[in-house]
Amino acid sequence: MARRVARAVLCPGHRLMPTFPQSIGQWKPSAENPGVLVRTGARIVGLATILLAASPDIQAAEHGLPEKAVEIARPFGFPITNSMVVTWTVAIGLIVFAQIATRKMTDVPGAAQNVLEWLVQSLYEFLESIIGAHLVQRTFWFFATIFIFILAANWIGLLPGVGTIGWGHRADHGFVIEQPLFRGANADLNMTLAMSLVFFALWIWWAFKEVGLSGIVHELFAPKGDTTGALRVLMIFVFFAAGLLEIVSILFRPVSLSFRLYGNIFAGENMLEAMATMVPGLGWLLPIPFYFMELLVGLVQAMVFMLLTAVFTLLICQHHEEPGGAAAHG
Repeated sequence: MARRVARAVLCPGHRLMPTFPQSIGQWKPSAENPGVLVRTGARIVGLATILLAASPDIQAAEHGLPEKAVEIARPFGFPITNSMVVTWTVAIGLIVFAQIATRKMTDVPGAAQNVLEWLVQSLYEFLESIIGAHLVQRTFWFFATIFIFILAANWIGLLPGVGTIGWGHRADHGFVIEQPLFRGANADLNMTLAMSLVFFALWIWWAFKEVGLSGIVHELFAPKGDTTGALRVLMIFVFFAAGLLEIVSILFRPVSLSFRLYGNIFAGENMLEAMATMVPGLGWLLPIPFYFMELLVGLVQAMVFMLLTAVFTLLICQHHEEPGGAAAHG
């Protein structure tokens, strides 16, 4: 289909192209042939018009990962998208793995128990060094869960079949998937936004539990530092304005968190598909280096999401847990 569209669109341009290089070669900046420049410019405009007119057809012929998840079923009126299938698969897989690893805890752990204990302990010690022992006891369950889930979802989204199995049509260059059965969980903005909103609600709850309403207001608007006299009055206005800007920043945090994760994962999956379809016959080879890069990207994005949410929590709760709180409580 793509080849037929491109061929049909570009054929009219062939009538212009044989004379276009000749006109360029014949034209000289002299007064003897002033009409050559006009004719050449007219041909350039005509060729550009043809290409602009062809661009919608060419774009329609291209295929890639849709920007939003595709609905694949609607049982009892409840819509199910392809990203929801992967989300449920990841969640069920993590639950089953945790149950298997902790079903029979022993002093000499087996493989599953050993992996789970190593992961949980490493995350706990890492977060404790950042937000302190007191705060990590209250919030670790969320930060560890969100990191493990995002990491697993990112890596499972790289498995063969995700985005390549589904409904479509046969074209000149192969079978084109229009409605994939599976889509990466974090390549759906609904998923990343939901995780960000859940964190935002928990952030408010933790802030009230740790410092209360007065502590939140003091953290946002109270002047910092030891100042007196007129400078103290000036600092009150300065920090009040800064507090208003901080409120705007806080309200945009769910948006920035969700779009950062969604954008990186969505772009990565599109890049892999582009590499797979760039050179016919080499679709199995070209994406391989980029798969290794996406493994790293999946880990980094899970770490970034967890660290940002942890630091945001620390900043609003630091009256109870100063940066050196880890040593103080340890």
